[in-house]
Amino acid sequence: MNFDFFRKWLMDKAINMIVVICFLLFVIFIIFVAGISGNFKGYNVSTTPLSNKKIGWGIKRNGNHEQPDLGEKNREIINEFDGYAIGSKDKKYIYLTFDVGYDNGYMEKILNTLKENEVKAAFFVTGQCVKTSPEIIRRTIDEGHIIGNHTVNHKSLPDCTDEVIDSEIMNLHKKIYEEFNYEMKYMRPPKGEYSEKSLAYVQKLGYIPVMWSFAYDDWDEQKQGREEYGKNKILDNLHNGEIMLLHATSKDNANILDEVIKKAKEKGYEFKSLDEFERE
Repeated sequence: MNFDFFRKWLMDKAINMIVVICFLLFVIFIIFVAGISGNFKGYNVSTTPLSNKKIGWGIKRNGNHEQPDLGEKNREIINEFDGYAIGSKDKKYIYLTFDVGYDNGYMEKILNTLKENEVKAAFFVTGQCVKTSPEIIRRTIDEGHIIGNHTVNHKSLPDCTDEVIDSEIMNLHKKIYEEFNYEMKYMRPPKGEYSEKSLAYVQKLGYIPVMWSFAYDDWDEQKQGREEYGKNKILDNLHNGEIMLLHATSKDNANILDEVIKKAKEKGYEFKSLDEFERE
């Protein structure tokens, strides 16, 4: 028997087997990496670092109840991180939202008005509101409204480290869950200030960032007693897919809300929950 020939034949078979195994391992590795990339969204996927440049949310109003201009960059960034800012231009839907840094004594009237008009809204609350007005939070949940995360201390997110953002959002998340058995999923950046990096982290925490397509200077407690001004601002700027931001600390808003809702409905608008949001 020719042992040299046999040895060469075994070596060739071994080499071929090694090549096949290496190829199969390489294919499995590619499939594994592709699967991770496809299922992982948002944070730190790209090797390019995300910008932490602070951006203040702003809109340019249009007349004739046309959708406002959110700005190309605003739209691009909010869409990149699956956020909400404005809905479908083809649907006369309004998504009513309130920011509630604290209860200024008007939440009960606002909730009464919403109940009477069969409208559901989203309330973005801070740690202060939860601490001082738990009964209001409970009623809001029990009546079918959405509670959203507005952070514990209302800090501008781009000014915070990842660790601080995590504590600002998740400590409030934990508090709401433990006290009310309610799990929040929508988050509004305090002061309307954000960056690509901060929104990526919000998304990483499992939240949907929610901005707005209408707001006015209702937050200033020194500028109350302007009910006609407030009504006109709101009604003159109704538009399809509107995410309306009102502040629950405003006495004017509490007083005009009933009329605003009724007149909006008369104009053919429907009030929808954020859970029913339809993208543009």
